[in-house]
Amino acid sequence: MIKIPKRKKGRQSKALLQAYQNDLEAFCEALTDIDGGLDIKVSSRGWCYILESHGLTKGEFDSTQRLINDCRKSGLLPVDFTAADESRRVEGLQGYIDTTTPEDEAENIVEGIWGSVYSYNPIDFWDGKPFYVEMVVEKIDLKSIFEPVCRHYHVPITNAKGWADINSRAGMMRRFARHEAAGRECVLLMCNDHDPGGLSISNTMLSNLTDLSEAVGWNPSALIIDRFGLNADFIEDHNLSWIDNLETSSGKRLDDPRHKDHRKSYVQSYLKKYGARKCEANALVVDIKAGRELCQQAIEAYITADDISDYDRQTHERRELVAAALPEALKAAADEL
Repeated sequence: MIKIPKRKKGRQSKALLQAYQNDLEAFCEALTDIDGGLDIKVSSRGWCYILESHGLTKGEFDSTQRLINDCRKSGLLPVDFTAADESRRVEGLQGYIDTTTPEDEAENIVEGIWGSVYSYNPIDFWDGKPFYVEMVVEKIDLKSIFEPVCRHYHVPITNAKGWADINSRAGMMRRFARHEAAGRECVLLMCNDHDPGGLSISNTMLSNLTDLSEAVGWNPSALIIDRFGLNADFIEDHNLSWIDNLETSSGKRLDDPRHKDHRKSYVQSYLKKYGARKCEANALVVDIKAGRELCQQAIEAYITADDISDYDRQTHERRELVAAALPEALKAAADEL
């Protein structure tokens, strides 16, 4: 059990303030210990799911999320303790400043030339494949969990944060158009929350893409949109956490008859089947292995292990040819200096 620090109401004595500070430090130390065993950066929301197995209740999620961010601000936790929001990444910063001598740098360049042999990629992975596959998720935690699997299978992955913006949608559509013109069926894999919006995301995404079809010059009518999670059976099988409401990002609840969307068919059908509860996709942070297996299974419906081994073999053969030709090329370059 991990104690969640809570300040008592009213005026604080020095003893109470010190006790609260001690609790904060113990809390942050416990989180740091857990973090040392993770291989991904977890969002502040994702940490709430991890802490649920240490005694945190669902009603404490929002306040604990704020508490974690407050600890980052105060320095009790590192500022970069949680996953970064890539949409706020700074561009245009000057790169690494070299501290090597010119002689050392020359040696590094030669070593780098040899190293670059094994970054040579003369083959398009998708050549000869019947499908072209991309993946969209709506939470940064899912991108962190799935990214190693997607990288292995050469599947681009995007964090759409609920709804993809126009630029990212257009870029995706242009890629689909190029691969469709090359004779491949295009597939968009999606993993979302288990809630009314998340279960209807396939229809919503098709509509969002169709809205741009005239501007981009590609129609998604043949696109395969495959929502592979989260699904109720997976949630139950892996004991993921249900939240007993249908609160949206606006703070309003779809299970409230006063909500403007409450009477819509997709909400009513969800309520009849699952009741007023949901499971956020962040819940996968408590079972990263199962999450990666779910991702792999979804991809392997379209890309086989043989596809990967064949590509790796062909790429290795081409790189070996570069390695064989490199000494003569270096000699010729040296003669010209």
